[in-house]
Amino acid sequence: MDFITGEIIGIDKPLGWTSFDAVKRVRGAIQRRLNLKKFKVGHAGTLDPLATGVLIVCTGRATRRIEDLQNGTKEYLATLRLGATTPSFDLEKEIDATYPWEHITLDMVRDVLPDFTGHILQVPPVFSAVKVDGKRAYKYARKGAEVELKAKPLVIEELELLPSELPDLNLRIVCSKGTYIRALTRDIGQALQSGAHLTALRRTRVGDVRVDDCLSIDKAIELINTCDLTFPELSIQ
Repeated sequence: MDFITGEIIGIDKPLGWTSFDAVKRVRGAIQRRLNLKKFKVGHAGTLDPLATGVLIVCTGRATRRIEDLQNGTKEYLATLRLGATTPSFDLEKEIDATYPWEHITLDMVRDVLPDFTGHILQVPPVFSAVKVDGKRAYKYARKGAEVELKAKPLVIEELELLPSELPDLNLRIVCSKGTYIRALTRDIGQALQSGAHLTALRRTRVGDVRVDDCLSIDKAIELINTCDLTFPELSIQ
């Protein structure tokens, strides 16, 4: 492998890890293997700590491709629970309000999902990395400060209800860059005249990279430690 010219590694990010945790682990392994104090490694699209699945990690000169890779279509499997909300719209924060959900049927869910497909506007969660006056929104939110975020255009290509047992809903979502599944969960709950929060999220595809083709962190580190190394040829002027 040629980490300097650049490799693109699909990682199946584990639950509880930040995207930076995964990048740091990969970078450290490459630095030790190449005996370097510094080395450039980045990821193409953040995954929340409570989400698992595809995280594309780029090394060396392949980091120049990060923006293009981030633009790839994303696919997620999500589980949301009706009848309660949290400030973060997921399990990061405790439930802050409860709502009736018994009036909801799966047919009602199927009826509202088309409202969230195609070109839509979505207000990001306050617990997100969206920048407000140069600072991440979550930094304001964690201090209890109110933050007003503007709706952003995005595309949801597919929104499929999978077999579910209320009050939990299982969804498959195919969407563009910039989609917050937590915000989609919030909006679906409101459309059903209830509340909702995300209880599980797995990213199964980014562009052409599918989760079945990804490596666990441990397997990625093992590959870095044992692979045959190649190096870019030096041109002589």
